[in-house]
Amino acid sequence: MREITRSALAEAILSQDPPILVEALPQRYFDAGHIPTARLLPPESYDRALEMVPDKDKAIVVYCASATCRNSHQAAAFLAMRGYGNVAVYAGGKQDWTEAGLRLDT
Repeated sequence: MREITRSALAEAILSQDPPILVEALPQRYFDAGHIPTARLLPPESYDRALEMVPDKDKAIVVYCASATCRNSHQAAAFLAMRGYGNVAVYAGGKQDWTEAGLRLDT
């Protein structure tokens, strides 16, 4: 699965055509803080992605808690198996984002 760096993600979020950013964690973690513009896609609800992103060519970036969290890779694999062709994983997740001094939304 293709990965995206923190700096590339931060730049992409501010671009004219930003990717759909997806947090693959349970609701309580999303509510505690998420990367700006992120949408929630908890592990038990991956099928919701099909409604959230009807355009299978749209860029999607999936992340979770940290580099050791596998939810982002599982969600990205689910999307790829459903025909989404432009999916990337931000493997560092929220931990990498906040350690760089970047903010989370609540």
